[in-house]
Amino acid sequence: MSASETATGTSPGVAARMSLPTLTAMVVGSMVGAGVFSLPARFGVATGILGSLIAWAIAGAGMLMLAFVFQNLAIRRPDLDSGVFIYAKAGFGDYAGFNSAIGFWASAVAGNTFYWVFITATLGAFFDGFGDGDTVLAAALGSAGVWLFHYLIARGVRDAAIINRIVTVFKVLPILVFIVVLFFAFDAGVFADNWTAYGYGELGDLNEQVRNTMLITVFVFLGIEGASVYSRYAKKREDVGKATVMGFLGVLSIFSLVTLSSYSVVPQPELAATRQPSMIGVFESVVGDWGEIFISAAVIVSVLGAYLAWTLMAAEVMYMPARNEDLPAFLGHENDNGTPITALVVSSLAVQGLLAATLVLTDALNFMLDLCASLALIPYFLAAAYALKLGLTGETYEGIPMRTRRTQSIVAGIATGYTLFLFEAAGLKFLLLATVILAPATLLYVKARSEQGRRIFTPTEIVLCAVIVVGGIVGAVGLWTGRITI
Repeated sequence: MSASETATGTSPGVAARMSLPTLTAMVVGSMVGAGVFSLPARFGVATGILGSLIAWAIAGAGMLMLAFVFQNLAIRRPDLDSGVFIYAKAGFGDYAGFNSAIGFWASAVAGNTFYWVFITATLGAFFDGFGDGDTVLAAALGSAGVWLFHYLIARGVRDAAIINRIVTVFKVLPILVFIVVLFFAFDAGVFADNWTAYGYGELGDLNEQVRNTMLITVFVFLGIEGASVYSRYAKKREDVGKATVMGFLGVLSIFSLVTLSSYSVVPQPELAATRQPSMIGVFESVVGDWGEIFISAAVIVSVLGAYLAWTLMAAEVMYMPARNEDLPAFLGHENDNGTPITALVVSSLAVQGLLAATLVLTDALNFMLDLCASLALIPYFLAAAYALKLGLTGETYEGIPMRTRRTQSIVAGIATGYTLFLFEAAGLKFLLLATVILAPATLLYVKARSEQGRRIFTPTEIVLCAVIVVGGIVGAVGLWTGRITI
């Protein structure tokens, strides 16, 4: 998970000179983040090599269709530039747009919490007091980091683009070193045993194995929507499509090679048991102690840089709907430095709350990762569904050849189906947890509508609200009784 540089302040004047290689590098930088460092164990605990190849093929095809959806929406509706949530609002009404915005914001908050757990879990390899990122000391360090970054951003440190460029180099190079070193350490016997991993115990059938990897593939590709915003910055308009495909395929290659190279040197049971960030343990098992320090440094640099970008993103996702009158006006306040301060405070407090929750979670690191990915599915699904709606109705396709409209409708249909599959793969637990967040957040929607003197719900929105509230109640009761475990 990483953040789009343009979403965090890239200057249009500079960006307008972007060549194809620069655009491609920015697409890569927007997707390669902390998640890649957790891939070996997350795949190892779920599947063998065959299952991972199928999983990456499905994720690659689905996410590429989603990338094309965002690119197409940027062309079809260039007037909608207030963030991912705006597509849901345009296609399905104000309340759907609100839920899309809250879903994306909550996803960013869960992802930011994951970052601090990830950093402290990395430090736990050197200092026992940090454990797996779920100790009091870990929560205290994470809390200090949250408010330090909050202070810096509130003072006006808004442009993360330069930091992201530097961080991209520091996070991609160690990953490439990891892949190359493990390629030379290839063990044919281990690779053969890991092909299906059936000999090591029961992982479930191949379908179950693939389903169990889906959320991690969503998490590592978060930021894919950033590619669509580069179109107005390119020297040549046609370079955007090329950069999207080239950058995405490059990232997909990196992610799949990290997974496959890990299977080539470590037996599946050992891979599954490797502490997170698991790239550290795998690399150390091949090169010795220096590998632990090498990858650990890459993790910390990468995560701190990404955290700045996603903290800005979380605040922006609350600020923009407030400015568009979809959230209460107080969330649109800025301080003297031009920082959306109220939205930033709410976002920082939310991360602080989730950090406190890590003290009672069974597996804080993987829980935050899965929660982040599950919540991101809400805006992704609604954006894909809106693109499908445009294709089916013909809206915005006036004067466009029918063949183009048909092709883009098929792409949107595949993307919509893929996100629905991801909801099913995530399971009822995370769907109910999403409604636990969305149900009380509806009060913000009611307040915003009341401030504007507008009708609160349409008949269809009343039904949707009722479904969300019922889901939230069921989820809350499940948490209270222990039937939903976290």
